[in-house]
Amino acid sequence: MPMLTEYRIPIGTEQVRALEEAGEEMGEWFLFHDALEGRDYLSGYFDGECGARAQLERVNAMLAAPLALENAETGSLEERDWREAYKDHFKSWRFGGLHWVPVWERERFSVPEGEEVIWLDPGMAFGTGNHETTRLCVERLVALLDEFRSTGREPETLSVLDVGSGSGILALSAAKLGFGRVAGFDNDAEAVAVSRENAGENALGDRVVFSVAGLPDGVTGRSADLVMANIQSDILCRYAGELWAAVNPGGALVMSGILAHEADGVRERFLGLGKRIQAESRTLGEWAEVALRRVG
Repeated sequence: MPMLTEYRIPIGTEQVRALEEAGEEMGEWFLFHDALEGRDYLSGYFDGECGARAQLERVNAMLAAPLALENAETGSLEERDWREAYKDHFKSWRFGGLHWVPVWERERFSVPEGEEVIWLDPGMAFGTGNHETTRLCVERLVALLDEFRSTGREPETLSVLDVGSGSGILALSAAKLGFGRVAGFDNDAEAVAVSRENAGENALGDRVVFSVAGLPDGVTGRSADLVMANIQSDILCRYAGELWAAVNPGGALVMSGILAHEADGVRERFLGLGKRIQAESRTLGEWAEVALRRVG
């Protein structure tokens, strides 16, 4: 049987940010985050070096500093649909009482009693949820759930809006945790299709509404008790006013997709919008999260 060669080129956070919005523009290459190593790669499966090199030229057109195929780690595997290759790297993970598990592990995964699971098939262009930015947002989501409850606000009475929803991980997590009204939007129609498929896999199709929209249109005329935006810091700052206006009184805005050294700048940009804002941030590796609360 013919063999394919796997190429994995280590890349830095700035290169990740330059490519994460590219999606299908990267051809047969895709972004992969190894949660165990804490490293990012550009990965691809090709039937020869010539094909890999030609496709890499397409990727390098989007980068200030081009990547070299000579820096790739390589390995061989039996030929199969390369679009399924991301499944090799998506492993289940857990935080609190919530598990994120590949849908292809459904038959052999045992959900612990009293805990919840989200079955995911994220698609190779949209991430697996293993990235630090997603983990930071999920941890904050769980913390805010407890915080809302401590003030007598039950999650089923609260709304969530996921800005740039990707594969829908954050919105679906909010629904599984019990938030009552959950919606998400993304400017990529294929990402929205994946989100809807994931909602169906988890019997959440009637509880989470996904739509195709970008900023600022996606938040215009809308508001929620919790707004989550795991997107790039320059976009967060550009639409700071619109994002903050979408947060209900007493609500929160959780943002990531922010490099650690950019967190102060993002926080200051939003604090400049008004006096009744409480802010805090955390870092994980090279990434950061900024959480804001609307006081009064």
